[in-house]
Amino acid sequence: MTAGVPPGGAGPARVPVLPEPGGGPAAPAMIDARGLSRTFGHGDTAVPALRGVSFTVPQGQLAALCGRSGSGKTTLLNIVGGLDIPTAGTVTVAGQEVTGLSERERTVLRRTDIAFIFQSFGLIPMLSAAENVGIPLRITGTSRRERDERVALMLALVGLADAAQQRPNELSGGQQQRVAIARALAGRPRLLIADEPTGQLDSETGQQIMRLLQAVVRSEGVTALVATHDEQLMDLAGTVLRLDDGALAPA
Repeated sequence: MTAGVPPGGAGPARVPVLPEPGGGPAAPAMIDARGLSRTFGHGDTAVPALRGVSFTVPQGQLAALCGRSGSGKTTLLNIVGGLDIPTAGTVTVAGQEVTGLSERERTVLRRTDIAFIFQSFGLIPMLSAAENVGIPLRITGTSRRERDERVALMLALVGLADAAQQRPNELSGGQQQRVAIARALAGRPRLLIADEPTGQLDSETGQQIMRLLQAVVRSEGVTALVATHDEQLMDLAGTVLRLDDGALAPA
């Protein structure tokens, strides 16, 4: 049974998944955050963005991070992904304490184990869908043959095998986000971090993208932490984490 899902498939857990002393076996944690705080500025101008956030996400689970604008979602994603460091606390990803790594080591971790998806898609306009998906593999020096095979597999996975040679401006918003997901998966990451990936999409397309992420978690064996404000999309997650003014709140 997937950790965080009640017996009988009653729906997603609505509280952080934390290890209980003396409890039964549980899936190893992909993300283990402890007491994360982040303050921007100093003195009278200091603004706390996170306040003592602790949670875990088991390997192979889709976790939704929700909260209104300004609640700290993006700050938390940036810290988990090694793009920012906390003022206090620690976070471990794939067995490595991210907060204890140097900037160079965090860069290596992002290249090998972590991939990002943003609401703005971030595709390079002059490149085809296939060329966009292949970017991470070029960076890591993957051979042409292996790169082409992986790109074809990822485009097929997101349902865009027939759009490999199309450029972003020839694709719909939902299709562009599918290309972005394929690109994120191309390098075989262990953790997928998505910041409002459906923010620029209509409700129906947004649900399709979230279901795709759910399917990808199952088929590729990755863990996903997805920030979203759409309550319907949260129902597809194994765990729901709610941020309120920088702190985790009960459902």
